Amino acid sequence: MRLGIFRKVPVESVLSQRRENKRGLVPALDAWDLTALGVGAIIGTGIFVLTGVAAANYAGPGVIFSFILAGLVSGLAAIVYTELAAALPVAGSVYTFSYVTLGEIAAWLVGWNLILEYLVAAGAVAIGWSSYIGDLLRSVGVVIPPGLSQSPFDGGIFNAPALFIVLAITALIITGTQHSVVANKVVVLAKLAAIILFLAVGIRHIDPANWKPLLPFGPGGVIQGAAIVFFAYIGFDAVATASEEVKNPQRDLPRGIIYSLLVSTVLYVGVAVTLTGMVRYTQLNTASPVAAALIRAGVPWASALVSVGALAGLTSVLLVAMYGQSRIFFAMARDGLLPPIFDWIHPRLRTPVWDSLVIGLVVAAIGALLPIGLVAELANIGTLSAFTAASAGVIILRRQAPGLNRPFRIPWMPVIPVLTIISAVYLALNLPALTLVRFVVWLVIGLVVYFAYGFRRSALAREEETREKPEAAGPVRALPAPARKAGRR
Repeated sequence: MRLGIFRKVPVESVLSQRRENKRGLVPALDAWDLTALGVGAIIGTGIFVLTGVAAANYAGPGVIFSFILAGLVSGLAAIVYTELAAALPVAGSVYTFSYVTLGEIAAWLVGWNLILEYLVAAGAVAIGWSSYIGDLLRSVGVVIPPGLSQSPFDGGIFNAPALFIVLAITALIITGTQHSVVANKVVVLAKLAAIILFLAVGIRHIDPANWKPLLPFGPGGVIQGAAIVFFAYIGFDAVATASEEVKNPQRDLPRGIIYSLLVSTVLYVGVAVTLTGMVRYTQLNTASPVAAALIRAGVPWASALVSVGALAGLTSVLLVAMYGQSRIFFAMARDGLLPPIFDWIHPRLRTPVWDSLVIGLVVAAIGALLPIGLVAELANIGTLSAFTAASAGVIILRRQAPGLNRPFRIPWMPVIPVLTIISAVYLALNLPALTLVRFVVWLVIGLVVYFAYGFRRSALAREEETREKPEAAGPVRALPAPARKAGRR
């Protein structure tokens, strides 16, 4: 156990996975596919749900600055991700980056936190999707019985619409990456059209009096609001999880990450400005603030169209979250930290089928059986911990592999990664105390799973054991060279 929990994957080993592509994923994505993937993951729950919650409970009209602050922190992290993803273009995102730079135990915990991030986020989105489809159906006279639209915690039997959308997305992901990308582009266009419609209609109903006072909860409220709406930005990580399926990762990964974040930040700020100008912030504590604002403004037809766009937005977020999670499972299984069944690629579909099935069933259970209040907040802290690990990793990798080909290099090194670490930790500490407690519990469970399975079964552990066996054999080492060679034959 000379290396133990701190053993690392060599950089060359990671790069050889991309070159050899043994049982690997099919490179089929370009920069615009990645941008659509990123926008599909980012624009959704944040813009259609969290804007109102953060404004009403934390920041007031200052939620505008909360989105800017969260966008700046995400922008710093995006620069870090861009260097790492372009230099190490394989599946797994920050999990793989951590395995190379920080060692196995750190990589496991990062991967474990990403599992939390994606599963919880996907479950929350499925519940939100169910709420929106229920509202839309009610507007045309169709009512889903409460027993089939609410979790047992809310007095129902199970949430049938949430279950349906998760299973449908699971089937789509299994059929192949290109099918998923085409479907994602369609829903991204639909929700962008809905947001543009909201901005075009809403700007005519802005009352500047609604922006006063601008910071009713003070500067601290803006920071707390940023910690809450940070959930809205986590999607660009999904671009990095797709690294192994990009045709030209050195060129297209940096573009996909940066383009998706820029587009999303501009739209978030635009919606926050318009929404808080249309409606008093105290009236925005609703799961559908954008649609509610249009109804208050007397344009119900626009509200109905935006609701359709919201459904499209939530669908694309769910699609990308489940897609990203399946690729992280694949990478962790390929390294031996998860059972080998998650490393299996379907010979015809060329997708990790078992990963997608298991993830789909877990997310379906979360969406169908749990209330949204129980599953929403943990996604933020899981992401912030991943940002911290990636930032530390990029500094270490500069020292560990100075000659590595880096198509994109972080400027002002190490200022940007250090600022990312400080910002991420600060936002994490501004999350509710109960969230921090749950996060610690999740980490303890992760450590138990690691030492029970991955510590002795990882690929690096097996290599370590192979190297140590001849040493333990004693006299065998004294055999002449020809005899040892013959034995190996």
